[in-house]
Amino acid sequence: MSDSVSGCTEHRSAVTEAEVEALVRGICFKTGPPRFLGVEVEWLVHELRQPRLPVPPAHLEAAYAALRTLPLSSALTVEPGGQLELSSAPAASLMECIGSVSADLDAVRATLREAGLGLSGYGHDPWNPPSRFLHEPRYDAMERYLDRAGPEGRAMMCSSASVQVCLDAGYEEPGPLGHGRRWWLAHQLGAVLVAAFAHSPVAHGRQTGWRSTRQSLWAAMDPGRSSAPPQGGEPRAAWARHVLDAPVMCVRASSGPWDVPEGMSFRAWTRSGTPPDRADLDYHLTTLFPPVRPRGHLELRMIDAQPGDDGWIVPLAVTAALFDDAEAAETAYRTVKPLAERADARPAPCNPLWRDAARYGLADPELREAAVTCFAAASEALPRLGATTEVLDAVAEFTDRYVARGRCPADDLLIRFNGQSHGRSHGQFHGKDIRT
Repeated sequence: MSDSVSGCTEHRSAVTEAEVEALVRGICFKTGPPRFLGVEVEWLVHELRQPRLPVPPAHLEAAYAALRTLPLSSALTVEPGGQLELSSAPAASLMECIGSVSADLDAVRATLREAGLGLSGYGHDPWNPPSRFLHEPRYDAMERYLDRAGPEGRAMMCSSASVQVCLDAGYEEPGPLGHGRRWWLAHQLGAVLVAAFAHSPVAHGRQTGWRSTRQSLWAAMDPGRSSAPPQGGEPRAAWARHVLDAPVMCVRASSGPWDVPEGMSFRAWTRSGTPPDRADLDYHLTTLFPPVRPRGHLELRMIDAQPGDDGWIVPLAVTAALFDDAEAAETAYRTVKPLAERADARPAPCNPLWRDAARYGLADPELREAAVTCFAAASEALPRLGATTEVLDAVAEFTDRYVARGRCPADDLLIRFNGQSHGRSHGQFHGKDIRT
């Protein structure tokens, strides 16, 4: 479930505007019973002896060469700034997903430890400026394109990390597990997830004023690329229009630098004298970064990377419960419906609701109240999804430590950053071992 160029189209031939719309509508939402679950966990990589210093590129490359020899069930990829990502295979259950990724992470950590390296779960690097590790035509072109709008895009590429939960699109029919409801819920509940799991309040060694600096970057960098389609319409039609009207980031070349057009939408490209082919459509889809991205399944991209070795499991479990259990999904829908008024009819993440979630986390009273209700519903639903006692305990501990108190992991990091220790180690999640 990574950003590889595959999955939406197969044959190479020029595509018309109508063909693009039909392809996107027919393939990017594959409906049916919610059966599979996936997660993509991104990590910053650091020196064990000097965690705040950037890892020299040669050291990273040697460590990643060793990682590529591991027999992992997850796909292992490297992000432009050297962040490491594990993307699970689609799993038939929550515990299958947790078990496979936990085993892969054990192997990855052991190999990195031999190289004197470790993994850090921050939504944004607290200390170092963005620095490119990968120098490939795709990322050269991406950097040129995003630099036109400001520094946020480069920080997103090189300094951010997340927990991305991947869910089936849902039933064709309406109801709590229908694809229309799940699409709407993802964009409203997404703000609650941003607030509850915010963990990036520091950048360049300074407080930023945001609980989730990472989310603030996504909102600011390029609305045509990072925002959701307008809500309220039929999901397939809305997404197809969004794909066609989004600006083209780059035009690939077989050799040399890729062209970075200015102000050309994919729709305009299909109407040009040199229209794109299906492979170009595939690639264009990977360059769109909305908070919820349909790729046959729904990819929820708004959650910051979490502290601790197993902190990623809590957002995975809570999100899965709120979407894949019909009773919990109905509770979540009723809970977040009043919050939609704060969105002011603007698409996520560029609306007041999402902005407040990123800035204040659960210090926002309405987001805190919604989170309390949603986490309670998730806790009740998790046994029905086969969650183990260890997972239930981890969710309960997170709820008590953060949600019930109107706090998020960013608040722990701020305490540690300001040196205001209260007798416990802040900035790390002290959950039990919650693997299968």
